Amino acid sequence: MGIRTATLLAAGLFVTTHASTCQKSNGEVTKDNPGATTTQAADVTLEGVDTSALTPREKKEWSTYVSELISPCPSVPVPIAQCVKEKRSCSRCLPAAKYVLKGVRDGLPRDQIEKSYKNRFDPDKVKSVAIDDSPSKGPASAQITFIEFADFECPHCGYMAPIIEKAWEQNKGNVRLVYKFMPLASHPHAEIAAKAAIASIKQDKFWEMHKKLFENQQHLEQSDIDIYAKDLGMDVAKLHTDMASKETTDRLARDRKLADALEVKGTPTIFINGREYDPRQDLNEWFALELAGGAEAPKAPSDKAPSDKPGASGSAAASASAVPAAASGSAAPKSSGAAPATSAKPSAK
Repeated sequence: MGIRTATLLAAGLFVTTHASTCQKSNGEVTKDNPGATTTQAADVTLEGVDTSALTPREKKEWSTYVSELISPCPSVPVPIAQCVKEKRSCSRCLPAAKYVLKGVRDGLPRDQIEKSYKNRFDPDKVKSVAIDDSPSKGPASAQITFIEFADFECPHCGYMAPIIEKAWEQNKGNVRLVYKFMPLASHPHAEIAAKAAIASIKQDKFWEMHKKLFENQQHLEQSDIDIYAKDLGMDVAKLHTDMASKETTDRLARDRKLADALEVKGTPTIFINGREYDPRQDLNEWFALELAGGAEAPKAPSDKAPSDKPGASGSAAASASAVPAAASGSAAPKSSGAAPATSAKPSAK
């Protein structure tokens, strides 16, 4: 099973680390890259971008990247720096410059910065992620569709669960939260927990069961699940019947097939408006850019059965009049230690 190394930010989000080898950026000649040549732009200063915390080396790197990377608007085929300086009609240029700045501050090599930049701003990176009748909460017309592929026994999913819930609560008028089932073969209780959660949809208790399962990840035997169901006032006999049904099995298979099609490698994996969320980035800034209309519009998701209806969401739709606020993960402590992120393939493969 492949393991993805991660560190946790104050925003409550894991961060994929880069290779633990010495690397240089800007094409400098190094022992690991003997054929490279150095190309560096003159220091760049852009209105609205604070580079005061950068070292001279970092300022050179950032200046090079924003002078070479093309702006995120197809109609403005000039470097990011030129787009910002000339105040061109591309609302994404300034956020793009700040996005690259974050990668430089984090010490990422150029290839990772470019990959992350394209993932965030390239129109071709937007994927159509079918919602179908997956459990969700929040208005179907929300500006942001937040889709999570998760495993109830995955410790990283468990850590993220309250962070995501808090972010949704602060943005419920603008965010639709969707859950996709991805129990991994490496977790012995993941599938039974997923089946219990799916069965709880039938009794309009999905989100309540979702919370119970993530809060009790060390106790996911059937007997434990039965206790949670009783605590929630559920019909336990019906729960068992629905857990064993073909409908439940089919739903698991459908989500696994979708995960494979999207090349989801591990849990949790999050898509925000069709883009795979880059955990190096601040969720506040990611949401803010979406709400400001500064990101490429997502491809329309397949939503055959809106899951805000009873029996699909486990809760009523959120009020569309809620005041938008930036998502916050302030409940999560900063951590400089690495923590492995579950990245095994789904067992259906």
